[in-house]
Amino acid sequence: MTHAATGAMQDQARSIPVSPISVSPISVSIVTGFLGSGKTTLISRLLRDPALAGTAVIVNEFGEIGLDHDLIASSDESLLALTTGCLCCAVQTDLARTLLDLHTRRAAGTAAYDRVLIETSGLAEPAPILHALMTDAALAQTHALTSVITVIDSVHGPTTLHEHPAARHQLAVADWLLLSKTDVAAPAAALMDTIRALNPGAEVQTTAEAAPALFFQPRPVDALAARLAELPPMPADHTAGIQNIVLQRDAPLPALALTLFLQALAEHAGARLLRMKGLIGIAEMPGRPAVIHGVRHVVSPPDFLDRWPGEDTGTRIVFISMGMPRWFPARLLDAIEAEVLDETATGAS
Repeated sequence: MTHAATGAMQDQARSIPVSPISVSPISVSIVTGFLGSGKTTLISRLLRDPALAGTAVIVNEFGEIGLDHDLIASSDESLLALTTGCLCCAVQTDLARTLLDLHTRRAAGTAAYDRVLIETSGLAEPAPILHALMTDAALAQTHALTSVITVIDSVHGPTTLHEHPAARHQLAVADWLLLSKTDVAAPAAALMDTIRALNPGAEVQTTAEAAPALFFQPRPVDALAARLAELPPMPADHTAGIQNIVLQRDAPLPALALTLFLQALAEHAGARLLRMKGLIGIAEMPGRPAVIHGVRHVVSPPDFLDRWPGEDTGTRIVFISMGMPRWFPARLLDAIEAEVLDETATGAS
């Protein structure tokens, strides 16, 4: 997000009438981290804890279609109640407008929540979001920034921090640093050295250790302001070459075809695959979509939902990549599916 975009966001926010409903501002915490670091998995787990009941979760994603909102909330509505007593909201225009629109609905009694948790896009440069929360007059009347939590992938963290300035900024502004995937790989010494160099004052835990109280534990805002002031300029082209590829289809996929597709992606496109996530209809399991995740060469085994999250029951997979041809995933899946169906037909004859 550019400084111009930040200014436009602030101008829009000031134009929205706000009806305060309490003297105390609503606490807002930010969860950031690069693509595939594990933000959605962490938030989904902790939202099941009654301690976070009454939380509005705002999801801001990169690309043509989003899946984090579905994966957190199991719905495709813009605002909905979760069974845990929380709300989930997809960013419709910009963050400031979303926060103030939600607050207006809260004042009108159509949305009930006590605090806000914002999950940023994995490619988000966090400074403009934080500046808006700290300096915008309209937001300051109703909201107060509480803390910034950054999730860092213990497996891919060193490579990501080396290659992507946005990841380094996400680390540098954090009050809390949560190391994910430590059950797969212990944090390398080089990763810990980078963390200490970029943000020596941050509290470090693993995502497995993280408790709900951490999300809204107040941290000194002046310390955050100092970290923001020390950030080096973000290259204007920090997302150059990164593209969002969406694969959508109505027909369910044979389970074997999905297995072979994931294996082929990891083998042939892993180095170019910054992030993959999807909901897949499986022919052998009608009504129970598979959830898939992948980061570079590491593709996790599918999980299965009890039902589709919302009315859309079509397969949708999002690939965020550098250098992968846009046609590659669809053609690969079509070829593998055709082969599986042909082998199945041959075996049945």
